[in-house]
Amino acid sequence: MDSEQQLLHCNTRHDSVQYLGGLDMNKNNIECGPEFDNNEVGDSSKSNSEFDSFKDQFHSEELLAEPKKKRNVWEDLQGDKLNVLLLLFLYTLQGLPIGLSEAIPLLLSNRNVAYEEQAKFNFVYYPFSMKLIWAPIVDSCFFARFGRRKSWLVPAQCVIGVTMLIASQYVDKLVGKEATETEIGIPPDVTSLTIMFFFLNLMAATQDVAVDGWALTMLKQGNVGYASTCNTLGQTTGWVLGYIMYTNMESAGLITLPQFLIALGVIFLVTTTLLAIFKSDKPGQGEETCLGLVDTYKILWKIIRHPLMPVVMLFLLTYKFGVASSESLTTLKLVEKGVPKSKVALLSIPMIPVKIIFTLLLSIFTSGPRPMTVWLFAYPFRLLFCLLLPLLVYLATVLITDSEQFPDYYYVILLAVFALRLSTDYAMQLSIMAFFARISDPAIGGTYMTFLNTLNNLGTMWPRSFALWFVAIITNKVCDTGVISSIPTTLSYNHTVTTYGAGDNVCAGTAEVDACEAEGGSCRTITEGYYILSIVCCCVGYLWLVWGWRAIRQLQRVDPEQWRVVGKSRDQNKESNEKKSKFKYFYCF
Repeated sequence: MDSEQQLLHCNTRHDSVQYLGGLDMNKNNIECGPEFDNNEVGDSSKSNSEFDSFKDQFHSEELLAEPKKKRNVWEDLQGDKLNVLLLLFLYTLQGLPIGLSEAIPLLLSNRNVAYEEQAKFNFVYYPFSMKLIWAPIVDSCFFARFGRRKSWLVPAQCVIGVTMLIASQYVDKLVGKEATETEIGIPPDVTSLTIMFFFLNLMAATQDVAVDGWALTMLKQGNVGYASTCNTLGQTTGWVLGYIMYTNMESAGLITLPQFLIALGVIFLVTTTLLAIFKSDKPGQGEETCLGLVDTYKILWKIIRHPLMPVVMLFLLTYKFGVASSESLTTLKLVEKGVPKSKVALLSIPMIPVKIIFTLLLSIFTSGPRPMTVWLFAYPFRLLFCLLLPLLVYLATVLITDSEQFPDYYYVILLAVFALRLSTDYAMQLSIMAFFARISDPAIGGTYMTFLNTLNNLGTMWPRSFALWFVAIITNKVCDTGVISSIPTTLSYNHTVTTYGAGDNVCAGTAEVDACEAEGGSCRTITEGYYILSIVCCCVGYLWLVWGWRAIRQLQRVDPEQWRVVGKSRDQNKESNEKKSKFKYFYCF
C-alpha cells in the first residue's frame, strides 16, 4: 500500500510539472525513482523491472491525459458566452459612428469641398486621442445602485441614439445639395458637420472607456483575454457597417444618409434600453479597487516625468509625418479624379481577413524581448508604398475613359498597392502595441497603456490635419471659361504658359466651383500640391528614420524594470538617474 501511495504521489507530481511545462520525463524519473526504490526490499532485477513498469505507467498516463490538457475555447467560455456576445455587440455599436465619420469626407469630396474644410472635419477623430483626460472621471464617478459601468455606458449610448435621430432631420442641409436647372445649390456646412460628428465620437469614446472597464469584471478571470478579441472584431464590424456598407448602399441609391441615421438611432436606443433593464452591473468579488481622481492624475504626472518618456513622446508624435500626406489624401484624390467612392470603400474589405491572419503570424515575432524589430523593417517599406500612391492617382487621370470608367487591371493594381501598404501598417501597429505592453508598469498597466495609446493616436491625427490644411495652400486652381487671359504659371525657371481664367475665381471650395460651372466653365489645376507634399513628406520620413532607427533600437534594449514608476526604491531611482546621460544621444545624431 505504501509503494502504491508513493507511486501515486510521483504520478501526481509528474502531471503537475508536465502541465506547467516544466521538467523533462527522464528528470522526473530520476527524482521519483529513488523514493520508490528506497522503500522496496528485494534484488536489483526486481527493482529494475518495477522501475521499467513505473516508466511505462508514466508514458501511458501521459498519453491518456494529453487530450484533457488541450485548451477548449468552448469549455473555457462556459458561463461567459453571453457576456462575450454582449461585449462584441457593444464594441460594434462603438464602431458605427467611427465608420460613418470616414464616409463623410467622400461625400464632401464629391461636393468639391476645399481641403481646408476637410482638415477642419478631421477633428472629429480627436476624442479617441483625448479620452485619457476624462477617463479617470468615468472610472471614479458613478451611481453604485445603477452600476459602475452602466452609469456612463447607458447615458452615452442614449445620447448617441437621440443625436442621430435629431441629426437625421437636418443632415441633408448640412451635407448640401448640388445645383440643378430649377434649384440653387447649397454648399456643405462643414463646421456644423464637424460639431455633430465630434460629439458623436466623444460619446463613443466615453462608451469605450466604460466598456473596456466593464470587460475586466464582466468576464471570468481566465477569460479576460477575450476582451481584446471582442474589441478588435467589434470595432471592425461596426466600421464596416458604418463606412463600407453605407457608402455602397448610398451609391446604389438604396438608402440616404438621413435614413441610415434614423436606423442607427433606433438601434442604439432600443438595445440600450434592453441593456439597462436586463443586464446587471454589480461589483464582483475580484474587482480591483479603483483609484481616485487625484491619485490617477498623480500617476500620470509620474509617467510624464519618467526620464525615458520624452524620447518615447517625440517618437510617437512624429513617426507618422512621413506617411501622413499620402495616406490621408489619396482616397480623396481618387474620388476627385473620377474613381467611384464605392470602389474606394471596397478596397478595404479584402484587407479584413488579411489583417487577422497577418496579426496572428506576426505575433510570433512581436512577443519576444525586441518587439520593435518588426516595426523597424516595416517602416521603410511603408514609406516606399506611400511613394507609389501618388503614382496611382496620376494613373487615374491617364487611364480614365470617355465614359468615366477605369480598366479592371487598374483596380487590381490599386488593390495590390493598398494591400501591401496596409500590411506594413498592421505590422507597425502590432509591434507598437507589443512594445507598450512590455514597458508598461504592471502596477498601473491600464493608465500606462492608455497614456501611450493617447500619444500614438495624437501622432496619427495632427499630421493628417496638417496635410489636409497645407495641401490646399500649395495647390493652385483656376476657372477655365474659354476666355483667354494671361496668367503666368511657372513650370520651370524659364517656362510660362497661358491658361484660361475667370477673374478671381480659383475654385477654392464648393461655392466657387459651382459659380465656375454656372458660367459654363470648369476648374483646371495649375499646381497639384498633393504630389509635391506626398513626395516631400516621404523624404522627410526617410531622414527621420536616421534618428528613429537608432533611438528605437536602444529603447527596446532597456530593461522593463527601468520603465517602472510605482514602487521603485531609492537605490533604483538613483541608478536610473545615473543612467540618464546614456540616453542623451537620442535627441541628436
